[in-house]
Amino acid sequence: MKDLNRLKIVLCEKKKTSKWLSEELGKNVATVSKWCTNTIQPDLPTLNKIAELLDVDIKDLIQSTKQS
Repeated sequence: MKDLNRLKIVLCEKKKTSKWLSEELGKNVATVSKWCTNTIQPDLPTLNKIAELLDVDIKDLIQSTKQS
């Protein structure tokens, strides 16, 4: 399966950890870890909240499906 989100990359760029994100969202650390490894995907409202917390556009969290 192709990676759908860039959450792990954006967290690294923002110098934040998945533990920090899980605390901010009130989610289990294991759930956020699964998002970061693309095992599961966050729902759209959660993805929007993540974008707000990281101060990025929601599009920055999603892999482009466009072919160059």
